[in-house]
Amino acid sequence: MIRPSRPAAARRAAAVTVLALAAAGCGIRGTSVPVDAGDAPSRVSCHAPEAGAPVVERVRVYLVCGSTLVPVERAVPRPQGTPGAAVRLPAARALLAELQKPPTAEETRAGFTSAVPEALQVDGPRAGDAPEALRLSVEPDDLPSFALAQLVCTYGRSAALGRTGGALLGGPGGAAAHRYDCSPDVQANPNVAQQAGWGDPQSQEG
Repeated sequence: MIRPSRPAAARRAAAVTVLALAAAGCGIRGTSVPVDAGDAPSRVSCHAPEAGAPVVERVRVYLVCGSTLVPVERAVPRPQGTPGAAVRLPAARALLAELQKPPTAEETRAGFTSAVPEALQVDGPRAGDAPEALRLSVEPDDLPSFALAQLVCTYGRSAALGRTGGALLGGPGGAAAHRYDCSPDVQANPNVAQQAGWGDPQSQEG
């Protein structure tokens, strides 16, 4: 075996030392194993999205303040589907649930209350009703006047229900559903619900 001369070996050792020093000066740690660093980093947040976050929309419900009705904004789940009969009942039930909730702390401090009974339920039209009719678990005229006015104005101003300006409401019995209009007089004086003629069948839209 022919051994390399000492000058050649010394030159190779010096070259290795120079390369090691150069790598150290660049902040690179020397390694004897090839390393695959992967792709260059991209500008991403690395925050996982919330799974199943509900899609909500802002709606207005009418609460009692003093002796008047005043709209307040609430966030409710957005009904699935296109506007129409398929979303009318879910929207009506979501609005009723908001009217039955206790006012928030901020609303209470501002003087808001709700007269809508917690046990009240709403269902869709029955055979022979107009498509926009809603059936309550209590006859509308048996509700407290403020509660009925809250329902009529909340339903009548709802985009999901067509913003008709009123509500076609019936009860659990066989009587025809009657139209109740959310007029400025009703908003200013919800006790108008007790006056004869409000919700009269002749006031229904033909």
